[in-house]
Amino acid sequence: MDIEVLGTLAVREHGVSITPTALKPRQVLALLALHADQVVPVSALIEELWAGEPPRSARTTLQTYVLQLRSLITTALERGGDQTRTAKDVLVTLPGGYLLDSNGGTSDVREFDRLAGLGYRAMDSGDHPGAARLLREALALWSGPAFADVAGGVQLDMECRRLEETRLCALDQRIEADLRLGRHRELLAELTVLASRYRTHENLHGQFMLALHRSGRRGEALDVYQRLRATLVRELGIEPSVALRRLQRSILMAGPEAATATAAAVPAPSAASAQNPDERLVRVG
Repeated sequence: MDIEVLGTLAVREHGVSITPTALKPRQVLALLALHADQVVPVSALIEELWAGEPPRSARTTLQTYVLQLRSLITTALERGGDQTRTAKDVLVTLPGGYLLDSNGGTSDVREFDRLAGLGYRAMDSGDHPGAARLLREALALWSGPAFADVAGGVQLDMECRRLEETRLCALDQRIEADLRLGRHRELLAELTVLASRYRTHENLHGQFMLALHRSGRRGEALDVYQRLRATLVRELGIEPSVALRRLQRSILMAGPEAATATAAAVPAPSAASAQNPDERLVRVG
């Protein structure tokens, strides 16, 4: 089974789609696919479908959606010539929930986590070229927001937010690696878009400031700081972090070499901190 959720939902068995078009069966499959090879509790599926207000027939209706998915799986198995398994072997009923058996197939989420983890470890060991390459490969698996074509409920919305945080973390680290490799001019266009999209993300703004300053655009780097500070004060009632203020002072008072040295003094993130991003934590250089 091949599973893709980092963009539009696509689940294929023997190359044949088993993704339904109806809204609620899509939600069921989406949650099962994200947690492939793990039991998804019936309670989680009911919460996803009916947001805390399930009808009396919720369990029966859920079983109907499961039967619809199994019908699609049966067709895929027949077309693939697989006579060793049935639909019940693929979408398994277990005590308390259901399990989608991927049978050792591919999952873009699992591949993203694998590549990102390797990238974080490469960063921690000082292998910046390797980190940049691995994290770029991980990010290339995303074709859009997770579950972009699924109208999600409580569970899927929560999972989408979690996945977006992991993507932002990998993006942050990939930019960090590129900065350490001296690719500041190559990053300017990307960071312009990111700073506009994530208006309170201090680390992205710090990286943007550093890339501008190293490109000889000191005034624009300071403008980025002032815009971020105004946004933080207006929307969150807080001042920029100590690390970001330190970077701003270094740009004000010195040339690119001093700014680089000051930024490099900010501790680089460990793999553990990379997997628990905090938008106010600034790590640049």
